[in-house]
Amino acid sequence: MSESRPSRVDPATPIDPITVEVLGSAFASIAEEMGEALVRASYSTNIKERRDCSTALFDTKGNTLCQAEHIPMHLGSFIGILPHILKRHPAAGMAPGDVFVGNDAYEGGGTHLPDIVLAEPIFVDGTMVAWAVNLAHHADFADRGHAHIYQEGLRIPPIRLYRAGALVNDVLELILLNCQVPRERLSDLRAQMAANRLGVERMQGLCAKYGTATVLAAGDALQDYAERKMRAGIAAIPDGTYSFADRFDAPEIDGELAMGCTITVAGDAMRLHFDSPPQARAGINCTYTALLSAVYYAVKTVIDPTILPNAGLTRPLTVTAPAGTVLNCTHPAAVNGRLSACQRVVDLIHGALARVVPDRVIAACNGACYSVTFAGTHPATGELWVYLETIGGGSGARATKDGLDGVHVHLTNTSNLPVESLELEYPLTLLRYELVDGSGGAGRHRGGMGLRRVYRAEADCRVRVDGTRMLSAPWGLLGGEAGGMGGYATSPGMVPLDHGNGGMTGGDVITITTPGAGGYGHVE
Repeated sequence: MSESRPSRVDPATPIDPITVEVLGSAFASIAEEMGEALVRASYSTNIKERRDCSTALFDTKGNTLCQAEHIPMHLGSFIGILPHILKRHPAAGMAPGDVFVGNDAYEGGGTHLPDIVLAEPIFVDGTMVAWAVNLAHHADFADRGHAHIYQEGLRIPPIRLYRAGALVNDVLELILLNCQVPRERLSDLRAQMAANRLGVERMQGLCAKYGTATVLAAGDALQDYAERKMRAGIAAIPDGTYSFADRFDAPEIDGELAMGCTITVAGDAMRLHFDSPPQARAGINCTYTALLSAVYYAVKTVIDPTILPNAGLTRPLTVTAPAGTVLNCTHPAAVNGRLSACQRVVDLIHGALARVVPDRVIAACNGACYSVTFAGTHPATGELWVYLETIGGGSGARATKDGLDGVHVHLTNTSNLPVESLELEYPLTLLRYELVDGSGGAGRHRGGMGLRRVYRAEADCRVRVDGTRMLSAPWGLLGGEAGGMGGYATSPGMVPLDHGNGGMTGGDVITITTPGAGGYGHVE
């Protein structure tokens, strides 16, 4: 542990802006370094190649100090787990080296079960000063039902994985016993531990250099600054009420669901209310914290993308949705595929604000998180394997330029898995990987194109496809045309998938096509 020095300023004295800026950059640097450590130390392809993870620092009250620029969706799990930890485990009973693990959507603040969070309190001179937190998507709970949460995997409330630096082996054994690929889980959990320990050391070093009181005062000042910038940006939008409606589909459900958003701007505050159908007996539902992560991201992109990613930006926002609905589900709703519904939340917010600030909003992106999960027994080793991939699509055209082709948008920010890694580690062959010509909506500026990936199974396995925009197209703006829709198809002779789920035998082929994006402006 780094030795701390007395504060150079009285915490009651206003901290100078230059020091605040320096320490804000230090917070961001620590969070980013934690993320790089996690990626480089991990074992699974989903983290080491696809970077499906996030890192952050929080203050002792559970407020975000800084989230690394990884995956906005993961903020929902971060802001959810710390209040649950503090409710279940009094801070007075915590010690240096304690580490809490959790993932549950209802008793752990998570948004879906594969996202396992590790949170470690940071102590300086025996006093807790902050939290180091990270999340890794453990691509493990495959080939399961999604009628309710109990089918979706192991539920972990916030409990100690380490107590005063010592591993609680019983907890680790319980987790690993409920995983299909325990070797991957163990190695990835160790990488998460390493990332948090790095964050702890860096924060302790920061307190030693500048003084703990100064560092804590800077954290408060940065949150206040983010709040001021958010309020100023909201105040620049004309007061009024702006609404937008859209449709949502998914392989798990039949037909489409109607969703709507009403945004009320009053002075420097914004209220967002969402109408959505009753929660479904399918894994498409979102917890309230998942909804919040989508809202905070979407509003920030329109109001001012330069606002610091901390808790201050959330203070002027009020978010409501009826309990027991798809966008604010209650126990025991299934939540595994919540990301596609959250992507539609972004579309709703952007669609509503496009009515008043169209120059700040892009046309609809692919509006989905297409994922395909394969699971089986490897013919060469006899061991279980699970492979998850989320696939990018088109990004919406902008007021000044075309949209981007074949990228992850909004709440997802993962990479594709290189073909060489895929075929080396799994009994799968990628036959085609290409942009979908014509899938970008026409306009003065063209929408981005979607992607097509064609997989051939080299051994028997199970497959699951998630996505949306199979029945509705990403909309264009100001006369721009809609982008192409997504979907999937199986090879002749393969048993058709049942609501996105099914089996493949060696030689079977499945094609995944992701949506394009809308165009912007009339074609000139």
